[in-house]
Amino acid sequence: MKLIAFGIIAFTVVMVAVGWFMSGGLKREEVHSAATPEEAVQLVLSEVKARNWDQAYSYLANTADLDEADFVHDLAGTDGSLRTYSSLDSYDVWPLRKQGDEARMRARLRWSTAVGPIDDVRDLKVERHGNLWKVAWPVVKTARVPPQVIPVNYLRWDIINRGAGDDWGEQNVDSPNVRIVSMNAIDRGNEVVIVGEIVNEDTVPAYVNVNAVLQDENKNPIAEEGSFDNIAHTLLPRQVSPYRIDFPGMRLSQVKSVRMDAKALLVPASADPVIAVTNQKLGKDPALGKEVLQGQLVNESGQIVNISQVLAAYYDSSGKVIWVSNGYVDQALLPNTPVNFGVDLPEDIAAKVQSYRVTVNHYNVGQS
Repeated sequence: MKLIAFGIIAFTVVMVAVGWFMSGGLKREEVHSAATPEEAVQLVLSEVKARNWDQAYSYLANTADLDEADFVHDLAGTDGSLRTYSSLDSYDVWPLRKQGDEARMRARLRWSTAVGPIDDVRDLKVERHGNLWKVAWPVVKTARVPPQVIPVNYLRWDIINRGAGDDWGEQNVDSPNVRIVSMNAIDRGNEVVIVGEIVNEDTVPAYVNVNAVLQDENKNPIAEEGSFDNIAHTLLPRQVSPYRIDFPGMRLSQVKSVRMDAKALLVPASADPVIAVTNQKLGKDPALGKEVLQGQLVNESGQIVNISQVLAAYYDSSGKVIWVSNGYVDQALLPNTPVNFGVDLPEDIAAKVQSYRVTVNHYNVGQS
Protein backbone atom coordinates (compact mmCIF):
# COMPACT_ATOMS: atom_id res chain seq x y z
CA MET A 1 0.00 0.00 0.00
CA LYS A 2 2.82 2.38 0.86
CA LEU A 3 4.44 1.65 -2.48
CA ILE A 4 1.19 2.39 -4.32
CA ALA A 5 0.71 5.65 -2.38
CA PHE A 6 4.28 6.70 -3.14
CA GLY A 7 3.71 5.91 -6.82
CA ILE A 8 0.55 8.03 -6.91
CA ILE A 9 2.36 10.97 -5.31
CA ALA A 10 5.30 10.68 -7.72
CA PHE A 11 2.93 10.46 -10.70
CA THR A 12 1.06 13.56 -9.50
CA VAL A 13 4.30 15.53 -9.13
CA VAL A 14 5.38 14.54 -12.63
CA MET A 15 2.04 15.52 -14.14
CA VAL A 16 2.08 18.92 -12.38
CA ALA A 17 5.59 19.54 -13.69
CA VAL A 18 4.54 18.56 -17.22
CA GLY A 19 1.49 20.83 -17.00
CA TRP A 20 3.62 23.74 -15.79
CA PHE A 21 6.08 23.18 -18.64
CA MET A 22 3.36 22.87 -21.28
CA SER A 23 1.63 26.05 -20.06
CA GLY A 24 4.82 28.04 -20.63
CA GLY A 25 6.11 28.09 -17.08
CA LEU A 26 9.68 27.52 -18.16
CA LYS A 27 9.34 30.15 -20.87
CA ARG A 28 8.03 32.65 -18.33
CA GLU A 29 10.91 31.94 -16.01
CA GLU A 30 13.39 32.33 -18.84
CA VAL A 31 11.86 35.54 -20.16
CA HIS A 32 12.10 37.11 -16.72
CA SER A 33 15.86 36.95 -17.23
CA ALA A 34 16.38 38.92 -20.44
CA ALA A 35 19.62 37.66 -21.97
CA THR A 36 19.40 39.96 -25.01
CA PRO A 37 18.26 43.55 -25.65
CA GLU A 38 15.33 42.22 -27.73
CA GLU A 39 14.14 40.05 -24.85
CA ALA A 40 14.38 42.99 -22.45
CA VAL A 41 12.06 45.15 -24.56
CA GLN A 42 9.69 42.26 -25.24
CA LEU A 43 9.55 41.51 -21.52
CA VAL A 44 8.43 45.05 -20.67
CA LEU A 45 5.94 45.28 -23.52
CA SER A 46 4.39 41.91 -22.72
CA GLU A 47 3.52 43.21 -19.26
CA VAL A 48 2.26 46.50 -20.74
CA LYS A 49 -0.01 44.54 -23.06
CA ALA A 50 -1.35 42.65 -20.03
CA ARG A 51 -1.64 46.00 -18.18
CA ASN A 52 0.56 44.67 -15.38
CA TRP A 53 2.01 48.10 -14.69
CA ASP A 54 3.85 47.27 -11.48
CA GLN A 55 5.55 44.28 -13.10
CA ALA A 56 6.47 46.22 -16.25
CA TYR A 57 7.94 49.04 -14.17
CA SER A 58 9.98 46.60 -12.08
CA TYR A 59 11.81 45.42 -15.22
CA LEU A 60 13.14 48.90 -16.06
CA ALA A 61 16.74 49.94 -15.52
CA ASN A 62 16.05 53.56 -14.53
CA THR A 63 13.39 53.33 -11.85
CA ALA A 64 15.46 55.72 -9.73
CA ASP A 65 14.95 58.46 -12.33
CA LEU A 66 11.48 57.60 -13.63
CA ASP A 67 8.42 57.79 -11.43
CA GLU A 68 6.05 54.86 -11.86
CA ALA A 69 3.04 57.17 -12.22
CA ASP A 70 4.71 58.99 -15.14
CA PHE A 71 5.57 55.64 -16.75
CA VAL A 72 1.96 54.47 -16.48
CA HIS A 73 0.58 57.81 -17.71
CA ASP A 74 2.88 57.63 -20.73
CA LEU A 75 1.44 54.28 -21.80
CA ALA A 76 -2.07 54.25 -20.28
CA GLY A 77 -2.96 57.90 -20.89
CA THR A 78 -4.47 60.59 -18.66
CA ASP A 79 -7.27 63.16 -18.59
CA GLY A 80 -9.75 61.13 -20.65
CA SER A 81 -7.42 60.99 -23.68
CA LEU A 82 -7.86 58.47 -26.49
CA ARG A 83 -5.04 56.40 -24.97
CA THR A 84 -7.16 55.84 -21.84
CA TYR A 85 -9.64 54.02 -24.10
CA SER A 86 -6.95 52.02 -25.90
CA SER A 87 -5.20 48.70 -25.41
CA LEU A 88 -1.88 47.42 -26.75
CA ASP A 89 -2.80 44.91 -29.43
CA SER A 90 0.65 43.86 -30.71
CA TYR A 91 4.24 45.02 -31.06
CA ASP A 92 7.38 44.41 -33.10
CA VAL A 93 10.95 44.90 -31.85
CA TRP A 94 14.14 45.16 -33.88
CA PRO A 95 17.71 46.35 -33.16
CA LEU A 96 19.17 49.66 -34.31
CA ARG A 97 22.67 49.27 -32.92
CA LYS A 98 24.59 47.57 -30.12
CA GLN A 99 27.91 48.53 -28.57
CA GLY A 100 29.32 46.99 -25.41
CA ASP A 101 26.84 47.17 -22.54
CA GLU A 102 24.40 49.45 -24.38
CA ALA A 103 21.99 48.90 -27.25
CA ARG A 104 19.34 50.88 -29.11
CA MET A 105 16.11 49.14 -30.02
CA ARG A 106 13.09 50.28 -32.01
CA ALA A 107 9.60 49.11 -31.07
CA ARG A 108 6.45 49.58 -33.12
CA LEU A 109 3.40 49.45 -30.85
CA ARG A 110 -0.04 48.89 -32.36
CA TRP A 111 -2.87 50.20 -30.18
CA SER A 112 -6.50 49.21 -30.60
CA THR A 113 -8.83 52.18 -30.13
CA ALA A 114 -12.48 53.03 -30.65
CA VAL A 115 -11.53 54.93 -33.83
CA GLY A 116 -9.28 52.24 -35.31
CA PRO A 117 -5.67 51.09 -34.87
CA ILE A 118 -2.93 53.61 -34.05
CA ASP A 119 0.80 52.96 -34.46
CA ASP A 120 3.34 54.32 -32.01
CA VAL A 121 7.09 53.99 -32.70
CA ARG A 122 9.52 54.16 -29.76
CA ASP A 123 13.33 54.19 -29.84
CA LEU A 124 14.52 52.66 -26.58
CA LYS A 125 17.86 52.48 -24.81
CA VAL A 126 18.71 49.07 -23.32
CA GLU A 127 21.51 48.53 -20.78
CA ARG A 128 23.34 45.43 -19.59
CA HIS A 129 23.36 44.90 -15.83
CA GLY A 130 25.54 41.89 -15.08
CA ASN A 131 24.20 39.08 -17.25
CA LEU A 132 20.81 40.73 -17.77
CA TRP A 133 19.55 43.45 -20.11
CA LYS A 134 17.07 46.08 -18.93
CA VAL A 135 15.23 48.91 -20.67
CA ALA A 136 15.96 52.51 -19.68
CA TRP A 137 12.52 53.93 -20.43
CA PRO A 138 12.56 57.58 -21.60
CA VAL A 139 11.77 59.94 -18.75
CA VAL A 140 8.48 61.64 -19.55
CA LYS A 141 7.11 64.00 -16.94
CA THR A 142 3.35 64.32 -16.73
CA ALA A 143 2.45 67.88 -17.74
CA ARG A 144 1.08 70.00 -14.92
CA VAL A 145 -0.64 73.26 -15.75
CA PRO A 146 0.16 76.06 -13.26
CA PRO A 147 -2.69 78.08 -11.73
CA GLN A 148 -3.56 80.97 -14.04
CA VAL A 149 -6.39 83.17 -15.27
CA ILE A 150 -7.40 82.77 -18.91
CA PRO A 151 -10.00 85.29 -20.17
CA VAL A 152 -13.00 83.81 -21.99
CA ASN A 153 -14.32 85.93 -24.87
CA TYR A 154 -15.37 83.40 -27.49
CA LEU A 155 -18.58 83.34 -29.54
CA ARG A 156 -21.31 80.88 -28.64
CA TRP A 157 -24.54 79.79 -30.34
CA ASP A 158 -27.47 78.26 -28.41
CA ILE A 159 -30.70 76.89 -29.88
CA ILE A 160 -34.19 77.48 -28.52
CA ASN A 161 -36.74 75.34 -30.33
CA ARG A 162 -40.48 75.90 -30.44
CA GLY A 163 -42.31 74.27 -27.56
CA ALA A 164 -45.54 72.29 -27.82
CA GLY A 165 -47.59 75.15 -26.31
CA ASP A 166 -45.95 77.99 -28.25
CA ASP A 167 -47.68 79.76 -31.13
CA TRP A 168 -44.81 80.94 -33.29
CA GLY A 169 -45.01 81.94 -36.92
CA GLU A 170 -42.44 79.29 -37.83
CA GLN A 171 -42.18 75.77 -36.49
CA ASN A 172 -38.42 75.92 -35.97
CA VAL A 173 -35.24 77.49 -37.38
CA ASP A 174 -34.29 76.46 -40.92
CA SER A 175 -31.34 74.18 -41.55
CA PRO A 176 -28.03 75.97 -42.20
CA ASN A 177 -26.96 76.70 -45.76
CA VAL A 178 -23.85 74.70 -46.66
CA ARG A 179 -22.16 74.18 -50.03
CA ILE A 180 -19.65 71.75 -51.49
CA VAL A 181 -17.00 74.00 -53.00
CA SER A 182 -14.80 71.35 -54.61
CA MET A 183 -14.80 67.65 -55.54
CA ASN A 184 -12.01 65.52 -56.99
CA ALA A 185 -12.36 61.82 -57.82
CA ILE A 186 -9.10 59.84 -57.61
CA ASP A 187 -8.36 56.30 -58.80
CA ARG A 188 -6.15 54.55 -56.20
CA GLY A 189 -5.91 51.19 -57.97
CA ASN A 190 -8.05 49.14 -55.59
CA GLU A 191 -10.45 51.92 -54.63
CA VAL A 192 -11.96 55.22 -55.73
CA VAL A 193 -11.43 58.17 -53.39
CA ILE A 194 -13.36 61.44 -53.53
CA VAL A 195 -11.83 64.46 -51.82
CA GLY A 196 -12.86 68.10 -51.63
CA GLU A 197 -14.06 70.85 -49.33
CA ILE A 198 -17.37 72.05 -47.91
CA VAL A 199 -18.21 75.49 -46.48
CA ASN A 200 -20.87 76.70 -44.05
CA GLU A 201 -22.26 79.79 -45.79
CA ASP A 202 -24.73 80.58 -43.03
CA THR A 203 -24.55 82.79 -39.93
CA VAL A 204 -25.25 79.86 -37.59
CA PRO A 205 -23.24 76.69 -36.83
CA ALA A 206 -23.97 73.49 -38.72
CA TYR A 207 -23.39 69.78 -38.23
CA VAL A 208 -22.48 68.51 -41.71
CA ASN A 209 -21.92 65.26 -43.51
CA VAL A 210 -21.12 64.58 -47.17
CA ASN A 211 -22.39 61.55 -49.09
CA ALA A 212 -21.51 60.46 -52.61
CA VAL A 213 -23.16 58.05 -55.06
CA LEU A 214 -21.17 56.57 -57.94
CA GLN A 215 -23.29 56.08 -61.06
CA ASP A 216 -22.92 54.13 -64.28
CA GLU A 217 -23.60 55.42 -67.80
CA ASN A 218 -27.38 55.03 -67.26
CA LYS A 219 -27.31 57.06 -64.02
CA ASN A 220 -27.87 53.89 -62.01
CA PRO A 221 -26.16 53.88 -58.59
CA ILE A 222 -23.32 51.37 -58.27
CA ALA A 223 -21.91 52.40 -54.86
CA GLU A 224 -22.77 54.83 -52.07
CA GLU A 225 -20.56 55.97 -49.18
CA GLY A 226 -20.30 58.82 -46.66
CA SER A 227 -17.47 60.89 -45.25
CA PHE A 228 -17.86 59.37 -41.75
CA ASP A 229 -15.03 60.86 -39.63
CA ASN A 230 -13.02 62.14 -42.61
CA ILE A 231 -14.59 65.56 -42.13
CA ALA A 232 -14.92 68.28 -39.49
CA HIS A 233 -18.58 67.71 -38.72
CA THR A 234 -19.28 70.91 -36.74
CA LEU A 235 -18.68 74.02 -38.83
CA LEU A 236 -18.98 77.55 -37.48
CA PRO A 237 -20.23 80.30 -39.82
CA ARG A 238 -17.97 80.67 -42.91
CA GLN A 239 -15.80 77.79 -41.77
CA VAL A 240 -14.41 75.35 -44.36
CA SER A 241 -13.71 71.65 -43.85
CA PRO A 242 -12.01 69.10 -46.08
CA TYR A 243 -13.71 65.75 -46.62
CA ARG A 244 -12.73 62.35 -47.98
CA ILE A 245 -14.99 59.51 -49.11
CA ASP A 246 -13.52 56.04 -49.79
CA PHE A 247 -15.05 53.46 -52.15
CA PRO A 248 -13.14 50.18 -51.59
CA GLY A 249 -13.09 47.73 -54.48
CA MET A 250 -14.13 50.32 -57.10
CA ARG A 251 -12.30 51.53 -60.22
CA LEU A 252 -12.76 54.95 -61.77
CA SER A 253 -13.25 53.30 -65.17
CA GLN A 254 -16.53 51.87 -63.84
CA VAL A 255 -17.85 55.34 -62.95
CA LYS A 256 -19.52 57.70 -65.42
CA SER A 257 -20.81 60.30 -62.95
CA VAL A 258 -20.91 61.15 -59.25
CA ARG A 259 -23.86 62.54 -57.32
CA MET A 260 -22.86 64.55 -54.24
CA ASP A 261 -25.14 65.29 -51.30
CA ALA A 262 -24.36 67.58 -48.35
CA LYS A 263 -26.60 67.36 -45.29
CA ALA A 264 -26.63 69.98 -42.54
CA LEU A 265 -28.32 70.27 -39.16
CA LEU A 266 -28.49 73.28 -36.87
CA VAL A 267 -26.53 72.60 -33.67
CA PRO A 268 -25.40 74.61 -30.65
CA ALA A 269 -21.69 75.37 -30.78
CA SER A 270 -18.97 77.69 -29.56
CA ALA A 271 -15.69 79.02 -30.90
CA ASP A 272 -13.89 77.62 -27.87
CA PRO A 273 -11.56 75.84 -27.40
CA VAL A 274 -9.13 77.43 -29.83
CA ILE A 275 -6.48 74.91 -30.92
CA ALA A 276 -3.47 76.36 -32.71
CA VAL A 277 -1.38 74.33 -35.17
CA THR A 278 2.35 75.11 -35.03
CA ASN A 279 5.71 73.84 -36.36
CA GLN A 280 4.16 72.07 -39.37
CA LYS A 281 6.55 70.10 -41.56
CA LEU A 282 6.00 67.67 -44.41
CA GLY A 283 8.61 64.95 -45.02
CA LYS A 284 9.54 61.29 -44.65
CA ASP A 285 9.55 59.86 -41.14
CA PRO A 286 12.54 57.46 -40.91
CA ALA A 287 10.94 55.44 -38.13
CA LEU A 288 7.65 54.86 -39.96
CA GLY A 289 9.12 54.88 -43.46
CA LYS A 290 6.20 57.03 -44.64
CA GLU A 291 5.55 60.55 -45.84
CA VAL A 292 4.18 62.35 -42.78
CA LEU A 293 2.85 65.80 -42.01
CA GLN A 294 4.08 66.55 -38.49
CA GLY A 295 3.51 69.44 -36.14
CA GLN A 296 2.21 70.45 -32.73
CA LEU A 297 -1.22 71.28 -31.36
CA VAL A 298 -1.54 73.99 -28.69
CA ASN A 299 -4.74 74.28 -26.72
CA GLU A 300 -5.14 78.05 -26.20
CA SER A 301 -8.22 77.76 -23.99
CA GLY A 302 -8.55 77.11 -20.28
CA GLN A 303 -10.24 73.72 -20.54
CA ILE A 304 -8.80 70.28 -21.21
CA VAL A 305 -9.48 68.78 -24.64
CA ASN A 306 -9.77 65.02 -24.13
CA ILE A 307 -9.57 63.80 -27.74
CA SER A 308 -8.40 65.74 -30.80
CA GLN A 309 -8.49 64.77 -34.47
CA VAL A 310 -6.30 66.25 -37.21
CA LEU A 311 -7.61 66.65 -40.76
CA ALA A 312 -5.13 67.82 -43.39
CA ALA A 313 -6.10 68.91 -46.90
CA TYR A 314 -3.34 68.88 -49.54
CA TYR A 315 -3.39 71.02 -52.70
CA ASP A 316 -1.54 70.83 -56.01
CA SER A 317 -0.09 73.78 -57.95
CA SER A 318 -3.54 74.73 -59.29
CA GLY A 319 -5.08 74.84 -55.80
CA LYS A 320 -7.08 71.64 -56.26
CA VAL A 321 -7.54 69.29 -53.30
CA ILE A 322 -5.64 66.10 -54.13
CA TRP A 323 -5.77 64.28 -50.77
CA VAL A 324 -7.16 64.46 -47.24
CA SER A 325 -5.40 62.81 -44.28
CA ASN A 326 -7.11 61.96 -41.01
CA GLY A 327 -5.45 61.07 -37.71
CA TYR A 328 -6.23 61.11 -34.01
CA VAL A 329 -3.95 62.34 -31.22
CA ASP A 330 -3.96 59.92 -28.30
CA GLN A 331 -2.90 62.49 -25.69
CA ALA A 332 -5.19 65.00 -24.04
CA LEU A 333 -4.52 68.67 -24.81
CA LEU A 334 -3.88 70.58 -21.60
CA PRO A 335 -4.05 74.39 -21.68
CA ASN A 336 -1.01 75.95 -23.38
CA THR A 337 0.86 72.62 -23.52
CA PRO A 338 2.17 71.61 -26.99
CA VAL A 339 1.39 68.04 -28.13
CA ASN A 340 2.96 66.43 -31.19
CA PHE A 341 0.86 65.05 -34.04
CA GLY A 342 1.55 63.24 -37.30
CA VAL A 343 -0.67 62.19 -40.22
CA ASP A 344 0.61 60.19 -43.17
CA LEU A 345 -0.18 60.44 -46.88
CA PRO A 346 0.65 58.31 -49.94
CA GLU A 347 4.15 58.86 -51.31
CA ASP A 348 2.94 59.47 -54.85
CA ILE A 349 0.53 62.14 -53.59
CA ALA A 350 3.26 63.81 -51.51
CA ALA A 351 5.30 64.44 -54.68
CA LYS A 352 2.46 66.62 -56.06
CA VAL A 353 1.72 68.65 -52.90
CA GLN A 354 2.34 72.39 -53.15
CA SER A 355 0.48 73.49 -50.01
CA TYR A 356 -1.69 72.11 -47.23
CA ARG A 357 -4.12 73.23 -44.53
CA VAL A 358 -4.80 71.60 -41.16
CA THR A 359 -8.19 71.51 -39.41
CA VAL A 360 -8.61 70.21 -35.85
CA ASN A 361 -11.69 68.49 -34.45
CA HIS A 362 -12.08 68.07 -30.70
CA TYR A 363 -14.19 65.85 -28.46
CA ASN A 364 -14.67 66.13 -24.72
CA VAL A 365 -15.85 63.41 -22.36
CA GLY A 366 -19.47 63.98 -21.33
CA GLN A 367 -20.21 66.17 -24.34
CA SER A 368 -21.75 65.13 -27.64
